[in-house]
Amino acid sequence: MPKEIRDRFDFIGFDPRGVGSSTPAIECNSDKDVDRLRAQNDTDYSPEGVARMEQDSKDFVKRCVDKVGLEFLANVGTVNVAKDMDRLRAALGDEKLTYLGYSYGTRIGTTYAEEFPQNVRALILDGVIDPNADPTQADIDQIAGFQKAFDNYAADCAKSPSCPLGTDPAQATARYRAMVDPLVDHPAKTKDGRGLSHSDAIIGTIMVMYSPTLWEAFTKALRQLSEGSGDILQLLADAYMKRDEDGHYSHAQDAQTAINCVDEPPEKDRAKAVEKDRRIREVAPFQDYGEFTGNAPLGVCAFWPVPPTSKPHPIHAAGLPKLLVVSTTYDPATPYQAGVELAKQLGGGLLTYDGTKHTIVFDGNQCVDKAAEDYLIKVTTPPEGARC
Repeated sequence: MPKEIRDRFDFIGFDPRGVGSSTPAIECNSDKDVDRLRAQNDTDYSPEGVARMEQDSKDFVKRCVDKVGLEFLANVGTVNVAKDMDRLRAALGDEKLTYLGYSYGTRIGTTYAEEFPQNVRALILDGVIDPNADPTQADIDQIAGFQKAFDNYAADCAKSPSCPLGTDPAQATARYRAMVDPLVDHPAKTKDGRGLSHSDAIIGTIMVMYSPTLWEAFTKALRQLSEGSGDILQLLADAYMKRDEDGHYSHAQDAQTAINCVDEPPEKDRAKAVEKDRRIREVAPFQDYGEFTGNAPLGVCAFWPVPPTSKPHPIHAAGLPKLLVVSTTYDPATPYQAGVELAKQLGGGLLTYDGTKHTIVFDGNQCVDKAAEDYLIKVTTPPEGARC
């Protein structure tokens, strides 16, 4: 963080409803529940396999209701979080809000801008979730982004003759699948005895795609897997799932599910779920989930016990000062175009970062950091078409 920013601002963070240290916590699964779910076969799309997946979702929902309660679950959406944030602003005596949000934090920021535009001084939104996007298409775009990040990794890895995926990037997905597909029936050995499941191999791979700083570890993980051991990939999956060395999980995944299920309307049309599954297989072949069967499970939100409190819509925020949207060309988690669209909706400045990474502000890129610093201090946005 630049010294000028540290000198100018006090940094205030908070845990939204049900998240982190906030109480009550949205904690539904036990540690054993998560370990069991991670070890299950995630490629069985037979009618029986789909029924099992949906039963797992229903069981999760029941645990949430039993442990958290319907009333609280109905009020954890981002609309309420934005209202909480305005109360915090007022309690701190801050006349107008200066805000930096990453990833899901951009949803909080855009919701706040819509609810309280008159209370905003400056907003930086990095790694944007577009509130006007169709949820199904947003999921497909995100998964396609992970495939592109995988392809970028493979192209970089292929420069070395010792790359475990070979020196032809066009064959990298096939070689990767040849390594992970056998895990469906035969998990790789790990030192802790859990074994590396197919699901965990995919989760560990997704974890790596968030940042090129993890690519070296992924290369080592794949090399190790080719020798019969899954320890490194399992550690990467543990990091994504927030499992510590003692086998205890953070409740972040439970909270994220609960929040998403009230932020967006669920898909309950099975034909549309099957079509979504087909399209996901097309855009992200590295995430192989077996043969397309014409069956697909409804997502957990289809069984959520309370209605959504929001739905996709264009953002209108009359009187909002000019905000700064930062979007990365090959961001795997929040696709670049989402930032472009949000900047258009809100009339904000757009800064494009050319790279493969999820969020970039104040992460050491001098070009991006200088633009963010200038905006936060002077509320001036970069010129149109600015890139770093």
